[in-house]
Amino acid sequence: MEAAGGDGRWCVVTGGRGFAARHLVTMLLRSGEWRVRVADLPPAITLDREEEEGFLGAALREGQAVYASADLRDKAQVARAFEGAEVVFHMAAPDSSINNFHLHYAVNVEGTKNVIDACIRCKVKRLIYTSSPSVVFDGVHGIFNADESMPYPDKFNDSYSETKADAERIVMRANGREGLLTCCIRPSSIFGPGDKLMVPSLVAAARAGKSKYIIGDGNNYYDFTYVENVAYGHVCAEKTLSSEDGAKIAAGKTYFITNMEPIKFWEFMSLILEGLGYERPSIKIPVSVMMPVAHVVEWTYQKFAKYGMKVPQLTPSRIRLLSCNRTFSCSRAKDQLGYEPLVSLKDGLKRTVESYSHLQAQNQRSISKASIFLGNGNLAKTVLWEDAKQTVTVLLLLAVIYYHLFTCGYTFITAMAKLLSLTALFLFIHGILPSNLFGHKIEKLEASNFHITQAQAHHIAHSTTSCWNSLVSSLRSLCRGNDWLLFLKASKHMKNGRTASTVWWATRAPLF
Repeated sequence: MEAAGGDGRWCVVTGGRGFAARHLVTMLLRSGEWRVRVADLPPAITLDREEEEGFLGAALREGQAVYASADLRDKAQVARAFEGAEVVFHMAAPDSSINNFHLHYAVNVEGTKNVIDACIRCKVKRLIYTSSPSVVFDGVHGIFNADESMPYPDKFNDSYSETKADAERIVMRANGREGLLTCCIRPSSIFGPGDKLMVPSLVAAARAGKSKYIIGDGNNYYDFTYVENVAYGHVCAEKTLSSEDGAKIAAGKTYFITNMEPIKFWEFMSLILEGLGYERPSIKIPVSVMMPVAHVVEWTYQKFAKYGMKVPQLTPSRIRLLSCNRTFSCSRAKDQLGYEPLVSLKDGLKRTVESYSHLQAQNQRSISKASIFLGNGNLAKTVLWEDAKQTVTVLLLLAVIYYHLFTCGYTFITAMAKLLSLTALFLFIHGILPSNLFGHKIEKLEASNFHITQAQAHHIAHSTTSCWNSLVSSLRSLCRGNDWLLFLKASKHMKNGRTASTVWWATRAPLF
C-alpha cells in the first residue's frame, strides 16, 4: 500500500502513539494534505502488523511520516519535535485512571506550557488541544446535555480533570500570542478499535465473573464517541482555524465532541459484552456500598504503588464516573466547526466488537462457577484437574508431606528437617540437569522465583503477627473463663495435659 503524498506541510501529533492519536495520524495521512510527525515518549516507534502494512508503515518508509521522541516536560525535546510544523495536535496525557496529582500536573500543565512556548518559538500557526469533558464534572452532580457555557466546578472529580482544566485555560489564554491560534476539543468517552483499556478491562472482568454487577441504578446516560469521529473533530477544528472567517469564530474556544446519540452507560457496556459472547450485567449494587470499598482500594494503592502494585480500576473517582449522568451538546461544534459524526453509534459498536474477535467468549474455555469461586487461577486449575500434570505433582508433594509428618513417627522438627533436605536435594539435582534431556525440555527455575518484594515481606509479617495475636487473645480469653463456646471447642480437640500446658503458655505469651 502506498502512502498518500503530502504537499510538504508538516503537522505534529503529541502522544501520537496513544489510542485516539493513532486514528488521527491515519486520518491525516489518508487526507493527502499533511506530512505527519508522530511525537511520543519511547525512544523509537514500534508498529504492529496492521500498522506496518497500512498507511503509517508506508508513510514512514516514504518519508511522509517521521517519529520524534519527546518528553513534554523537556522544553528542548518539544522544540525539536515542532521545528518546521504548521499545526500541532496536542493529544498527549497520562493515564486518567492514575490519580497522581504530581504526574498529571507535570505533564498536563507544565507540559502544555512547554508546548505553547515551543509553538511560539517554532512559529506554529495553529494548536488544537485535546481536553476532556471531565473538566466540568465535579463527581457529584450529573450532567445533562451540557454546552460549553457550563463553568468549571469549584472541586474536581480527580487530579486528571483538575489539571486538564488548568491546561485548557492555558491554551485558551495563549490564543493570539504572536499569531498562534488555539482551540480545545473535549471528546466524550472514546471507544473503538485499538482501545487498550475499556474493552480489555471489561472482558477481563467478564472472565473473572465480575461483570455481572451494575454500580448504581443502571439508568445513568452517557455520550460515547467513536474514535474515528474524535479524529474527525480535530480535523474539523484545524480546517476552521485555517480560514480567516473560521478563525474569528473558533479561535480561543472549547468544543464538546460526541456521537450525538446518548445511551444508558450500562446498556452500552452490555452491548459490547453480548457482542463478544458474555452475559450482560444484571445485579445492581448501590453506590453507597461500593464507595467505602473504593476508598480502601485507593488508600492501599497509594501506600503500595511504590512497590509495584498495579493501578486499580475500583477507585472513588471511577465509581462516580460509572454512576452519574454525563451527556453533552455538540451544537457548537456542529454549527461552528462543521462537525458531524462519520460513524454512527451502532456501526461503531459493530466495528469495535469485530476488532476484538480474539476476545470472544467462544474462543475461551467455559468458566465454571467452581473455577470462579476458586479465583480462576492456578488453584482452580489444580483442584478441578484442569491441568493434570500440575494436579498430580501437587498430590505427590502432599503425599510426601503427609508421610513425613504423620505416618513415620518423626517429631515435628525432624519431619520438617527431612522435608527441607528433600527440597534442597531436588533443587540441586534440578539445577545441574541440562536444559534438554533425551529430547525432553526441562524448564529451569529462575532465581527470581524465590525473591519476594518488600511489600510481600511486609504483608507476610503483618499476617503472621495478626494470627499470633489472635491465637494468644483467644487462649487468654479461655484462661479467664470469658468464652465458654471457645472452651467447649478446645476441650473437644485437646487432651487435658496439653490443654493445661497451653493455658499456662498463653497467660505468658507476648502480644506483638
